[in-house]
Amino acid sequence: MHSPTSEPTSPPALPYLAEDELTQTHPNLADRAATRQAHEQAVGSRPGTLIVRENALKPRLFLISYNDQIIADREYHDYGALFAFVQEHPDHKHWIDVRGYGDLGLMQRIQDDFKIHPLMMEDVLNDYQRAKVEETDHGLFLVSRMTEFTNMLDIDDDQLSIFTGPNYVLSFQDDYEDCLNAVRMRLLSTRSTIRRRTPLYLAYALTDVVLDHYYPTMAAIGDYIETLEDRILTGRSDRRLLNRILHIKKDIIRFRRLVYPEREKISEILRMPEEVVPEDIKAYFKDCYDHAIQALDLAETYRETVSSLVDLYMSNQSNRMNEVMKVLTIISSIFIPLSFVVGLYGMNFQREGPDGRINYLNMPELYSPWGYPVLLLILFLIVVFQLVYFYRKGWLTNR
Repeated sequence: MHSPTSEPTSPPALPYLAEDELTQTHPNLADRAATRQAHEQAVGSRPGTLIVRENALKPRLFLISYNDQIIADREYHDYGALFAFVQEHPDHKHWIDVRGYGDLGLMQRIQDDFKIHPLMMEDVLNDYQRAKVEETDHGLFLVSRMTEFTNMLDIDDDQLSIFTGPNYVLSFQDDYEDCLNAVRMRLLSTRSTIRRRTPLYLAYALTDVVLDHYYPTMAAIGDYIETLEDRILTGRSDRRLLNRILHIKKDIIRFRRLVYPEREKISEILRMPEEVVPEDIKAYFKDCYDHAIQALDLAETYRETVSSLVDLYMSNQSNRMNEVMKVLTIISSIFIPLSFVVGLYGMNFQREGPDGRINYLNMPELYSPWGYPVLLLILFLIVVFQLVYFYRKGWLTNR
């Protein structure tokens, strides 16, 4: 995922991909992450068994230690040194940020040192959990989904797992890049509210920035929907456009499925007793709850808009087909009487019989010296009459 500290990027342009390329880029309606999890799930394994994916990134360890006056921000290459520093400074608050899961031994050491329940650590490494909150012996275990609308016209989401303790926040994610730089910059400020409050407030700040990052995702989707709508209304639609509409509809449905548990998670936090989540912290989580509802409302609006885009596309295609049929019908209507006339005179009735007798009723015009020019004039007048009639009926115009 890309950091949100940079300027917002414009919505991605429509790539002209072939249908087979679109199919490869966007696997039908299946959720790819959920499908991957189903394939990698160890069936019948003991609950709490830690499994690391083969392609997991090598862990990077970041530590931000702070109090009201000082702050230290450092990346550690030795976990032992990091944990020793945390133990040596119990009066400081610590944010231990683990990025990447590609070291099972390290994950087990972290689990043991911070007294993490094996089932919770299993949820962290499975890396596709719904947003949720669970109470632990030392604080809370929170899961959030970080999202981004990629240049491949798809929603990329990563799991952010957070453990809170008396003087620390421990976060896990499987990628090196995230959307949390805004919180890091706030921590570096001497006027930061985060530095004066409990670690639970830092957990709120991380949850809040994840929710705030939903809006750029939805804004990019909204701009892309407008682009699709403009292509339909301006007549620049093609058969690949329907695939793009259906793919963005799938993304919106997936986005809603990501946000809905986030709302339920915050609602559960607000119902927790005060000794677990103090009332002053709940006031901030209420603001997160409002953000989650707004994101859901946007997702519902966009889903209805995309559904109407499908109807608009089908209506536009039907109108284009009607226009084609209209032109073909007019052309056919013009040639039907012409074909009748030339077919009538192409029946080859002989005016003179085998015995030399004249058949006066068998097309006397065939022997007229002006027959052919008169016939062409009649055919021309028929065409002119039809065109005038069609024009007055409005069939040749957009009236």
